[in-house]
Amino acid sequence: MGIVKIGDELHAEARRASAVMCRSINAHAEFWMTIGMLAEANPTLSFTEIVRRQYEAAQLRAVAA
Repeated sequence: MGIVKIGDELHAEARRASAVMCRSINAHAEFWMTIGMLAEANPTLSFTEIVRRQYEAAQLRAVAA
């Protein structure tokens, strides 16, 4: 584990978003970084497609609302 320094504004946004998503701030930052890396590596995929593929990789079934 390491320490990553980010700006105060981004930290505040991550804190607010983590509360909405019921994740720790560290877990939410890791989620954002993972999705960002996947988006850079797969620029033609939408956010929804990236998340769907992550569900498939984890052998989870996404439930439609």
